[in-house]
Amino acid sequence: MNQEQIIEAVEKMTVLELNQLVKTIEEKWGVSATAVASAGPAAGVPAEEGKSTADVELTDAGASKIAVIKAVKEALALGLKEAKDLVDGVPSMLKTGMKKEDADELAKKLEAAGAKVTLK
Repeated sequence: MNQEQIIEAVEKMTVLELNQLVKTIEEKWGVSATAVASAGPAAGVPAEEGKSTADVELTDAGASKIAVIKAVKEALALGLKEAKDLVDGVPSMLKTGMKKEDADELAKKLEAAGAKVTLK
């Protein structure tokens, strides 16, 4: 399997599958994805795409965790367990490659529920 095939496979994964993949890689090789995540996307994203798209990362669930779980569940059309796993596993990448406007709207919904969100 070459690098392009791996990237294509990763692009087709859901947020929950990506989250599990990252955890597995962290456990298997004893690395942390936080340092890689901050440097990785900027290097691989063309300048014009970076301006029109955004990734939404949940950085803190806040005090009202149940409201945040409900907001994540509704916004991403996930089951309760999947939404809870994302909120419990902060920082969590919720959605990547969203239109900038949609990402802003998702961030506002989550912030209204008490979460802290970062757009990348």
